[in-house]
Amino acid sequence: MSLLPAAVQRYLDKSAVKGPWALTGEDRADFAGAVVIPSLAEGDSLFATLQSLANNPSKLIAQFLVVIVVNHGEAASAADRLQNGLDLARLADLAERSERSELCLAWIDAASPGREVPAKQAGVGFVRKLGMDLALPRLNWAEDPLLVCLDADTLVEENYLQSISAHFRQSTHGAAVLPFRHQPGVDAVQQAAIDRYELFLRSYVYGLRLAGSPYAFNTVGSAIACRASAYVRCGGMNCRKAGEDFYFLQKLAKTDGVDMLSGTTVFPEPRVSERVPFGTGRSMGRLLDGDAQAVLFYPAETFRILADWLCAVEQHLSDDAETLLAHAEKISPVLAAYLEEAGWRTVWPRLQSNHKDTVRRLYAFHSWFDGFRTMRMIHMLCDAGLCRSESEDVLTEYFAWDERACPETLTGMLEELRLIDGDGSPANC
Repeated sequence: MSLLPAAVQRYLDKSAVKGPWALTGEDRADFAGAVVIPSLAEGDSLFATLQSLANNPSKLIAQFLVVIVVNHGEAASAADRLQNGLDLARLADLAERSERSELCLAWIDAASPGREVPAKQAGVGFVRKLGMDLALPRLNWAEDPLLVCLDADTLVEENYLQSISAHFRQSTHGAAVLPFRHQPGVDAVQQAAIDRYELFLRSYVYGLRLAGSPYAFNTVGSAIACRASAYVRCGGMNCRKAGEDFYFLQKLAKTDGVDMLSGTTVFPEPRVSERVPFGTGRSMGRLLDGDAQAVLFYPAETFRILADWLCAVEQHLSDDAETLLAHAEKISPVLAAYLEEAGWRTVWPRLQSNHKDTVRRLYAFHSWFDGFRTMRMIHMLCDAGLCRSESEDVLTEYFAWDERACPETLTGMLEELRLIDGDGSPANC
């Protein structure tokens, strides 16, 4: 194994997951990238995902290590334990019969006795981190290797690896989000539920884009790729039980930038799951149970307030904290109250002192007023009276703001936002 760059070795020494886990299977250490797949009792779904990867060109398949993290927590059910055991055996069989798969397969056993994920760490964030950390020493650091996040229930196209590789050859950013589209539902009811949920996800990003936020990108765990150097620089994946994709991309946006990859699409499964406290699986379950509160769309006014605030800062970078707070008060008293609560009077002078150049000051402001603080502000606005709506009709205001004709149906809106997500850039102030 070649000597790792000093920054990578420091990361592995200080921040990587420690424990009894190791990679089994493919032992090469010269890969251009790794695709990391968490797997908890996935069965046929996992192997369908692997088959979709295997349909990529052989030349590219040989350049990517595919890491499957078969895992469960200490409180796992007997059924999950049994399925994980079967999946581990099936992976070993697949790797031994090289004629059945051209993939360079490696897997991590985080499911056998003594290797289970500790209860405090059980969650997809820890599992993604485990796989990505263990993949780092297997990459070719003489080049610019990549790390790719995928899920065991997500299918990819035949140009998946090609599109990812091509993107990072020309991009100056350290990370990218991939286009995604959920697989069709098993029936009309499930289809209606996943369409509503996906529209909700995209409408939030659309609002951010209209407001000019630098965090206007979808955060779907199975649709993320980054340079391995960017992964190390941002401190690696977090260990959250849910929302790990949101926080991971937020860190990458601050250190190396996130842009939109094009040319290929990933297809997550629209299934019900209670493994995480929020997200697709939990929302799907609530929607299918008839819970009208499962998906609530944000009013456009919340994003207009955000747009006004971001523009105010950009146009008054030399003003003091009190002056900007007065601007915020005029925009929305709720916004001003939120900024005071967040320590604006202390934060802004520090940013001005540390960043004399206005370009760097604006960048520092966006690093502070990040995706999480943006979401908190929007929630506070909604709690204070800008109520969220069960009806997608509230999105007509988004399209009007963007000077676009609003489609008449939910599915029409969804298709339009899918197109916008493919090329949209933040609106100017």
